[in-house]
Amino acid sequence: MEFQQEIRDFLMSRRARITPEQAGLPHVGGDRRVTGLRREEVAMLAGLSVEYYTRIERGRLGGASESVLDSIARALQLDDDERAHLYDLARSVAPGSRRKRPKRASPITASVQQVLDSMSVPAVVQNGRLDLLAANDLGRAFYADLFGMAQQPPNIARYVFLDPRAEAFYADINEAKNQVVAILRATAGRDPLDKQVTELIGELSTRSTDFTTRWAKHNVRRHSRGRKTVNHPAVGQMDLAYDDFALPGDPHVSITTYTADPGTPSADALTLLATWADTQKQPQTISDDVRRLRPRRP
Repeated sequence: MEFQQEIRDFLMSRRARITPEQAGLPHVGGDRRVTGLRREEVAMLAGLSVEYYTRIERGRLGGASESVLDSIARALQLDDDERAHLYDLARSVAPGSRRKRPKRASPITASVQQVLDSMSVPAVVQNGRLDLLAANDLGRAFYADLFGMAQQPPNIARYVFLDPRAEAFYADINEAKNQVVAILRATAGRDPLDKQVTELIGELSTRSTDFTTRWAKHNVRRHSRGRKTVNHPAVGQMDLAYDDFALPGDPHVSITTYTADPGTPSADALTLLATWADTQKQPQTISDDVRRLRPRRP
């Protein structure tokens, strides 16, 4: 990403979504030529001069103090993920920030795999780029389509935007796409020198106009916890809670687990998924035997 352009577009997109009424400003008659707040209104709300805020919005964010960043975040009503993204962008243009990052050792140790294998629910290890770096048998069964892809490691972003099977897998493909883009945006802002991230974004932008359209909205999100409803090709629909647990040594690589509420059809489907995982440790396609395991719908 171009650092200054990213800062400019992010701040402009955030102020464009806030009306003067939402910001608590008095109504002034007449037509407004901009969507949302004007620069001078953001500056006033943040307690900054118009000249200083204009310079910041043009990408000259390096050297801004925490108090200035907090003031801008409050004025633009940023949520926690957006505030963190603003801080990441400020660090990206700070003096000395463009030095090449040292390459980290792989976080997938034998002990991490042992932890995964000890879990009785689907579990995968993923990074901020949405690569699936490791999994237990249930995790591989859950993401059977991805672990069967030719390009490895499996990548959720490529699957969501470039693999037609994703349309059937996700009950809400639109939300899945928005979440993927928002996570990649946050990841890119956190480490804009990560060549693999920028190459992935470039690939998706070239191959998917849908991705490009969503990317231009500048939404950001950290992957932490939530709910996901999927239509698994072997066991049917599952409504699951997911939780992320950061690995020591790299807070941006995490174990993600998927659980179902006890006594629900989704819990039964997870039990069935475990049966399937036992029959097929390295799933490539769903066999006729597995299809017979799937409960018949009335």
